[in-house]
Parts: sequence; C-alpha cells; structure tokens
Amino acid sequence: MVALSSPIGIEALPHDAAAELISAHLDGVLALGDGFAAWGPIPVHSPDPADVDDVLRRGCAGVSVPACALAGRDALDALGPVLERVQSHRVPLFVHPGGVAGPHLHEAPLTDPLWWRALTDYVSQMQAAWLTFAAHGRRELPQLTVVFAMLAGGAPLQSERLVSRGGPAVALRDPLTFYDTSSYGPGLVDAMADWVGGVQLVYGSDRPVVEPVRCGRERALMDNAARVMGSVGAPV
Repeated sequence: MVALSSPIGIEALPHDAAAELISAHLDGVLALGDGFAAWGPIPVHSPDPADVDDVLRRGCAGVSVPACALAGRDALDALGPVLERVQSHRVPLFVHPGGVAGPHLHEAPLTDPLWWRALTDYVSQMQAAWLTFAAHGRRELPQLTVVFAMLAGGAPLQSERLVSRGGPAVALRDPLTFYDTSSYGPGLVDAMADWVGGVQLVYGSDRPVVEPVRCGRERALMDNAARVMGSVGAPV
C-alpha cells in the first residue's frame, strides 16, 4: 500500500488544486502494477463524500486523511460525512501525520534537525487524531476500520492519563482499530502489543524516506495487514 505523504500539504490545498494533484499522484501509483495498491487521498478543504467515491472508483484500496483533519471535535464534525461514506463502502481509513492549511501554517525552521518534526509535530498530530476518534468517532462510526500510522504516536499508552484528567474510558482493544509500526522498533511495538493486542498491529514503513526498523514481529505484522485488507468489505 502506497500513501501520499501528507506533510507535503497536497490534501490541504484548495479543493480543485488538491484534487488535480491527487489525481496525478494516483496516476503514478496505479501505473506501478499489481504489486502495489494505493491509499486514496482526498482534499480536506471543504471535504466532499463524492471524493471518496472517486478514489475508490479509480481502484484505491482505502482512503487516507492527514491527522490534523481528524484532530478535535470540530474537525471530526467537518469530516463526518466523508467518514460515513468511507464506512458505507466498507474500506479502511488510513490516518497519516500531516497538517491542514491555515493562518498559522509555516515551514519548519532550517535550524531544526531533520528528525525534529517527526518527533514533535507528527507525534502530537497522531495522538490528537487518535484521542478524537477513540473518545468521539468510534461511537458515531461503529463499523469504520481505521489504521493509524506510526502507532498513533503511542496515544493508547496515554489512556490512564486520559481518565485521570476527566476524559472518557476508551476501548483499547477495538477490533476495528489498527496501528502501523512505521519507524518504531521492538520497545514501543511490544508495549503497544501488550496494550491494544498484537493482532491490532500491522506492518508499516516510511520508505523511501527511511528504512524500516526491525522489531522481530515482521511476519505477524504482514499477516495482520493482509487480514485487515482482505476482510474489509466482507459481510459481517
């Protein structure tokens, strides 16, 4: 499965501009042949459920959105009709780190090390998206399969703090919520397996940016990913 890198900002462009570039991206991925499948990115400026239909009609195996488009109650409400359409098609949603254009959008300072955003912005974005979905979205979208990139930034490990701060108790072992292991090694992968269940973890990588870190669970992670993609769309 090939996903568009959301930090580039394509999904957050004005709708028509985003749609044009997304189409070009899918042209390239789908031309790679049967060995590759595409996540279908959609514009998040004035999100339209018809965009879900379009990328699936082109042959995408699921739909992807940047994490900031799912971070917070207002964001969830704005994206709600799109998520309902994804659920109705019985395909998975992939949540990838990435921001949404706004008045405070800015480039990372050139003085920051290359790893800075991956350990700060990306982690906080994924945690915010997971918390939003776990606290609100799952109740409203009970049949939506969701895959969070980069182990959702380890957000499930914060569930005790969530409760201690007055938040809701959330279902950690949700059979329709999955986590890809991109950029993580055995330490956090094993901790997440204990917390959410090993069958909820799927293989992921940040190729071609960085090579994947081996965690010792690669075969199981690949089997889990195949199960997720193969079971979505099957009758309940």
